[in-house]
Amino acid sequence: MTVHGNTIAAVDAHGVRTPDEDLGNVAIIPGLVNAHTHLDLSGGRGLIPPTDPEHFTDWLRGVIAYRRGRTPEQVQEDIDNGLAESLKSGTTLIGDITVGGLSYLAVSKAKLRSVLCYEVIGLTLERANESFAKYERLIGAAWDDMPAIYAGNRDCRWMISPHSPYSVDHEAALCAIALNGGVMHLAESPAEIRLLLAKEGPLADFLMKLGVWNPLALKYQAEEFVNQHIGTFRRRRVYIHCNYLNANTPFDQSQHIVYCPRTHTAFQHPRHPFAEFLARGVNVALGTDSLASNPDLDLLAEARFVHRRHPDLPGDVLLRMATLSGAEALGWADETGSLAPGKSADLVVLSLPPRDDADPHRLLFDSDHKVARVIFRGRSEPEASATVSS
Repeated sequence: MTVHGNTIAAVDAHGVRTPDEDLGNVAIIPGLVNAHTHLDLSGGRGLIPPTDPEHFTDWLRGVIAYRRGRTPEQVQEDIDNGLAESLKSGTTLIGDITVGGLSYLAVSKAKLRSVLCYEVIGLTLERANESFAKYERLIGAAWDDMPAIYAGNRDCRWMISPHSPYSVDHEAALCAIALNGGVMHLAESPAEIRLLLAKEGPLADFLMKLGVWNPLALKYQAEEFVNQHIGTFRRRRVYIHCNYLNANTPFDQSQHIVYCPRTHTAFQHPRHPFAEFLARGVNVALGTDSLASNPDLDLLAEARFVHRRHPDLPGDVLLRMATLSGAEALGWADETGSLAPGKSADLVVLSLPPRDDADPHRLLFDSDHKVARVIFRGRSEPEASATVSS
């Protein structure tokens, strides 16, 4: 691989050029893409144990109590720590659900790309619109003229994130996503499916106790949030989890799924339909979710977990889910996500086990070798040389 400045200039077969630096028995892969996390919950590791699917609201109560108990200083420290852990494990592009934009200062200074997904909550139309208005003021633009880059930072972009079908007015959420695109948790638990279908169950009780119950705001089923957008506006939409989404739900090329494997398993959900979506050509990326439900923010560990659970999944498909698929979901695929001339030199160097394999992907996913080096825009510590090989 030849790097000129911050860009990949060439990717050649072994022996075509003499490398300035030979990294030895390693793999060079695109920088990893964590398409979904909550950096502000990074202090919650081990403090809010995931429940079984039927008691999901107990976990939600734990998250709310945790957040209410953190000081602003602690929240910033949590964001910094989560970001540092992500960078160390090879993430060069991250999608963060941010409450009030609190992660911007930390993320905008980090050596990675990001999409900050501004979380909107409000089960009354008035409260939802107030939350959308705060987003508009933060970004400093009208809905029909939303800039991709905020505050002059070339590596940080914004998206709107109506949190979920049980926490935001459906009409307001659909309007915002239709006009601008957006990110939304969808079909995460059986309680959500029951709530949308019958306006009852654990989530209804949960919302009543919070004092925000408004059944008039809940107009659509999970599949309808996807179907409502087919063929309209073609804005980019990202659906998180989709644990209980019907695998036959129509998708178009502007719609993406983010699957969080270890969080999915921690909540003891039944088998995820990601393979069925992939077979239909739906773009499925990987995310870690937060440290309130996952042991770490290591995207490579997520991919290796999927490989162990689904050994028949082709290695190139799995690597794409961890890299380019996430870049496509987050809107960065023209700049990063694959090793192609003209793209940014965002790379991860992985040590390999001392053996060979007909399928090199097995060397990546069968081992527990950690990231040896992270290169962002052609620079690392120590700085990468002009031509490297593996």
